[in-house]
Amino acid sequence: MLRKRSLSLQGHATSIALEPEFWAVLEAEAARRGVSLAALVAEQDEARGERPLASRLRVFALSIPR
Repeated sequence: MLRKRSLSLQGHATSIALEPEFWAVLEAEAARRGVSLAALVAEQDEARGERPLASRLRVFALSIPR
């Protein structure tokens, strides 16, 4: 089941739907870096190119070393 979050990216409200497991990994990575979840998502938004943001976030979460 997807969990939707609303964030502000570049001054625009954006909703992103991801599975709870991906949100957990992203939240943990944001905490590890000492940044907000919104800041982490904004970083990935800038780096995503043509890929949809939700897809970029999933791939990024899978690439984080554990």
